[in-house]
Amino acid sequence: MYRPLALGAWLAACGLFGPLRTLAHGSTGAPAHDDADERLPQLGPATPFSLIDQSGQRLALAELRGKVVVLTFIFTTCTDTCPILTARLAALQAPLGAAFGPRLRFVSISVEPEVDTPEVLHAYARTHGADLRGWSFLTGRAGAVQAAVRGYGSYARRRGTGEIDHLTLTSLIDRRGRLRVQYLGTRFRDDEMLRDLHALLAE
Repeated sequence: MYRPLALGAWLAACGLFGPLRTLAHGSTGAPAHDDADERLPQLGPATPFSLIDQSGQRLALAELRGKVVVLTFIFTTCTDTCPILTARLAALQAPLGAAFGPRLRFVSISVEPEVDTPEVLHAYARTHGADLRGWSFLTGRAGAVQAAVRGYGSYARRRGTGEIDHLTLTSLIDRRGRLRVQYLGTRFRDDEMLRDLHALLAE
């Protein structure tokens, strides 16, 4: 099984914020879909979670079985990569068309649950143009959040200054609950992610 944590931490430290999907294919930056029949890799079962959404309702990954899931880790007081990543994903809502919501869902888990209550997450979603018919923002107990963070090979920890240091990682989960692709940072190509998502929807 692919273990992204050590590689992701090393890439982050070096400032190399390319898509891990490319690395998972063994590519050096060339297009990963030269063969139309190529299937995305299977990186293993996606780590389960059960948290509280922006409406105060519990949502578990198991409830999303049958849908493609785009999973990110953010926090609302972040002024760096989180708003950029959220904006990038918001821009993909319309191109996904009728699949967004019924067949595909975005899920953003807050790594600062002591601040990001459901009400705060709801306001954040509205500010960033998130369509909540197909996008859930989750919070919960710190232990449950950290279990999800670690399970996807990411990290989030508070520095002595009070700031949160975290890895910006986007994971694509297929309809059978398997982790298939991970993107590191915010410099992924929109067309590449859309191609990956349509490939998973077509499986």
